[in-house]
Amino acid sequence: MTASDKAFTGSIAQIYDRLLVPLIFASYAQDLAQRIGARQPRDVLETAAGTGIVTRALHAKLPPDVPITATDLNEPMLMQARTHLAGAARVRWQQADALALPFADRSFDVIVCQFGAMFFPDRVKGYAEARRALRPGGRFVFNVWDRIEDNAFPHVVHETLQQLFPDDPPQFFTRTPHGYYDTERIKADLTAAGFADIVIETVTHRSRAASAHEPAMAFCQGTPMRGEIEARGTPGLEAATQAVAEALERRFGAGPIEGAIQALVISAA
Repeated sequence: MTASDKAFTGSIAQIYDRLLVPLIFASYAQDLAQRIGARQPRDVLETAAGTGIVTRALHAKLPPDVPITATDLNEPMLMQARTHLAGAARVRWQQADALALPFADRSFDVIVCQFGAMFFPDRVKGYAEARRALRPGGRFVFNVWDRIEDNAFPHVVHETLQQLFPDDPPQFFTRTPHGYYDTERIKADLTAAGFADIVIETVTHRSRAASAHEPAMAFCQGTPMRGEIEARGTPGLEAATQAVAEALERRFGAGPIEGAIQALVISAA
């Protein structure tokens, strides 16, 4: 991972929240909220909360007396997240690094992280921090994207950008969001951090958009991929977005489109 892979800055947070969240994140947020609700926790810590889609799902699912602490490394993402739950007294928002959590040992029953572990520069350290902050018997529940070939829209976006920039193709998708799917590696990292009873499930959903332009905008301009495209100059961000939209339309058709998305959901004690 490069430093730019964590750069959710500028208008990225708003585009991410408006387009990418309903496109690929919402269904997995509901999945995590269901799993955590079944555990009946006394409190929950969320790391890498992004614009708060899991926070919202937990707020809707958990009893009103269960406090939720939602953290993210990027303050612009948390600012966007706050707009959705501004009046929720039991939700505490805090800027925090998942690799250096500002919480005492044994503070939480459950720690949840949606599609954040791929961005950890040191995953064993991040997992060890989660373990430290969990009470005995607590669970760390998180998900990561499966390989890019099993995720239809990102795969087309990635392949299109490889063709558009043949001399220096952007590798953000395969390097980071879709770069941490080896189940044995995930188990080894969790074990090294002190976790046990590790369960990994493959969960598939469908990604839907009103047109090919929406996922093109979402992935090209609502993720750190934007910085990689802009850094390469010609043909520029808008032209690259349009090329991706045309490729998606050729692959999935005009009008509303849909494709498979696939992730791994992990639970460890």
